[in-house]
Amino acid sequence: MRHPEQRTELSRGLVGRDGDVELSPLGWEQASRLGCWLAALPVHRRPDVVVCSPYVRARQTWSRAAEAAALLGVAYPAASVDDRLCDRLMGELELLTPAMISQRFPVEAARLAADGGFSYRTPGGESFGDIARRLAAVLSEMNTRHVGRRVLVVAHDAVVVVMRHLIDGLGFDEIAVIVGTTPVANASITRYDGIGGGLTLVEFATTTHLESGKDDHAPVGE
Repeated sequence: MRHPEQRTELSRGLVGRDGDVELSPLGWEQASRLGCWLAALPVHRRPDVVVCSPYVRARQTWSRAAEAAALLGVAYPAASVDDRLCDRLMGELELLTPAMISQRFPVEAARLAADGGFSYRTPGGESFGDIARRLAAVLSEMNTRHVGRRVLVVAHDAVVVVMRHLIDGLGFDEIAVIVGTTPVANASITRYDGIGGGLTLVEFATTTHLESGKDDHAPVGE
């Protein structure tokens, strides 16, 4: 017999689309702290262009961050939305927890275990190689449209991971090791420096901006 908590997890699930999931109260607060960090940047490091995932939580993150920065006297541009910056498309397994997948789709759980998390393609969804193909086109267009400009991308952990694959030339096995020790947390920052004609990684998945100034709240709420 399953423990009651296990039965709850298997039957609970989320409803709707992943793209429609809104920020949690913690997410709103983290977005405010991100905005405070952006406001404190020196002028030569402030983004000139903002490009955002179409998902509600990503657009809410930028809206709140820009609002928090504006309250501190720093105006940032409105974000343009690029559908290709969406999170990994999970197809028939969208919004299912690992426990629910194991119960409802045991064959898929076995395929995942056999293929590995980066190579596995969900039914009707994507592998990380599929994500790389759509993001390669995004990077190519950014390189053409925004030469010499600082671009802020507001997206998801899968996007950050695949950007490292594309920009740094890392294999997914290498990335798995990196993410194993430094997960891509919500509202974390990964930054590249474009000086010299190429992109050089400066920081990866940092969260120190979310921990500073805990007693000095920018507006927080839902």
